[in-house]
Amino acid sequence: MREPNVIGDWQEYDQDRAGLRVRVHSLEKAEPPRGREEAAEGLTYFRFRVTVENRGPAPVGVHLEDGQLDVRTGADGESALLDWRNSQFIEGYDVYPLRRATAVLYAAAADTSLHRVDIQVHVRMDEEWTDRHLWSADLTLPAGVTETAAARADAGAADLAGQVSNYLRREAERGQG
Repeated sequence: MREPNVIGDWQEYDQDRAGLRVRVHSLEKAEPPRGREEAAEGLTYFRFRVTVENRGPAPVGVHLEDGQLDVRTGADGESALLDWRNSQFIEGYDVYPLRRATAVLYAAAADTSLHRVDIQVHVRMDEEWTDRHLWSADLTLPAGVTETAAARADAGAADLAGQVSNYLRREAERGQG
């Protein structure tokens, strides 16, 4: 079974796409953009970023729009509302070597399902589809906890919540000792 990436981890492409990498990061709760208050009634808005970085030798045309993202929340994986009207996508942008392009995306879901947020990204580069990658996080945790590499400290944990709980427990023990 493949493990999802933790929000903030880079996922590097291999073979034909060597030197390119992508990540989902900066997941946080947000206020609904102006004019979307009614659409967000009963939902909690959040925003995240998707960054594509080119460490390869040549420019790459990157395309990332709403149909290439899937945001799911809760234990049942219910679809979140992706606010495409207020999101900033990457549409046909050439990412030159040693440069990045970032999309800022807004979504909304029921507050009770934010303990598990899964974001799947399927970027198109130079008119070819790349592999899909999945990132997971817990929006109910304190800010910053999900973006630390130490959140993966216990490889035996069954899910992200277990990994984060183990990390927080070890940090508390270090603070007392």
